[in-house]
Amino acid sequence: MNTRIKQTDLELIQGDITKAEVDAIVNAANSELIGGGGVDGAIRRAGGTAIENACAEIRRREGGCPTGKAVITPAGDLYAKYVIHTVGPVWEGGNSAEAELLASCYQESLRLAVENHVQSVAFPSISTGVYGYPTEKAAVVALTTVKEFVEQNNAAPTTIQFILFDEATRTCYQDAQSVVFAK
Repeated sequence: MNTRIKQTDLELIQGDITKAEVDAIVNAANSELIGGGGVDGAIRRAGGTAIENACAEIRRREGGCPTGKAVITPAGDLYAKYVIHTVGPVWEGGNSAEAELLASCYQESLRLAVENHVQSVAFPSISTGVYGYPTEKAAVVALTTVKEFVEQNNAAPTTIQFILFDEATRTCYQDAQSVVFAK
């Protein structure tokens, strides 16, 4: 199900984020910006050494990327021009500011997209893999944050995709979309 928010098309797609034909792909990274598994590993494998070299430079310059923040690098061999790396929170039961930190991941990623004149961006489901954030809760935070950002920012990308790895995750996002956009 696709939704339109002001000038932005919001799409929920089941698939492989490394194949997304967008200006920027968002990576669910770790705070050290060192290659991991899941989405991070797939993006780094598909993008090649340019991504790792750029992340190494950020580590040297800034020491990494704190939870809730984002940094941008070239996308190497990917279709996209950029990879926006954001560090989601580890789920600790919901009482450790997880929702605020997750919302910040989406806000910071979209802020970098705007600053770099990105017109299309693809997000994974941040923090719902090994970080354990419940997908149903994460989907509501993600879609609410994206909706609010677009409503408040005329320079927001014209296409925002959520590229979701499996059917169960896509279903959670569709259910959340029905709730978030009914408001």
